[in-house]
Amino acid sequence: MKTVLIVGSAPDAARIQSIDCSAVSYKVAINNAWRLRKDWEFVIFPEDFPKEKQPTSFDKDKLISAKQYVPKQNSFGGFIYAGGTMAFTAGYWALGALKPDVIAYLGCDMIYPEQQEKQSHFYGTGAPDPLRKDITLQSLEAKSARLFAFAKSHHCKVLNVSEQNQSRLLFPKISIDQFLAPSNLSSSLDKVDLELNDKAMQQALEKEEALSYMAPSGRYWEIEKELDSLQLRKIDTLWLQTVSCA
Repeated sequence: MKTVLIVGSAPDAARIQSIDCSAVSYKVAINNAWRLRKDWEFVIFPEDFPKEKQPTSFDKDKLISAKQYVPKQNSFGGFIYAGGTMAFTAGYWALGALKPDVIAYLGCDMIYPEQQEKQSHFYGTGAPDPLRKDITLQSLEAKSARLFAFAKSHHCKVLNVSEQNQSRLLFPKISIDQFLAPSNLSSSLDKVDLELNDKAMQQALEKEEALSYMAPSGRYWEIEKELDSLQLRKIDTLWLQTVSCA
């Protein structure tokens, strides 16, 4: 079974430092998460990720930037429908480029402390990127449901292995130990599998196609004035109906 572990920058992500990941096919670090260990298969970051924060000790073929992820995300409908934050971009890139059986997320719950002085990232405090005012991120839950549905339609299951009590991700949760146990992973997946509402998914896809919103460069903010936030919210509502836990 081909597995991908995508790691973000929430405090919970620090657990990756002490975890034996030998059973994982591909480990993917988002943005600053590359600092947590040295044996990543891939590090993915956006165009505006500061150069001084980018890793310098990795082979270039391990560094995934817009040149690699934009075409993959476009093949799944583009950033406007998928959601313009790196957690979702990493998922769609992994789904298209690595074609895994399972994608698991760690440190990507998108829950931030109300008090700014509290630690929001494993390295301290940082800007809550997914919570910024953005027309593509009106519902993080809906965007996670969309990714789950697309993955399942490509014979891939998406999971959350976080230990946090809250998450904006609607993916089924299992423990990291279950994810790292190849012999038992299949049975663990069966216990938490979610059914798709095919009708809602088809309606969502039809509405996306009818609107025909696309930013081929990935820079959707350059055409934001052409986008109807109400229509995008209607599509989000359909994606929320697509997975049973929503």
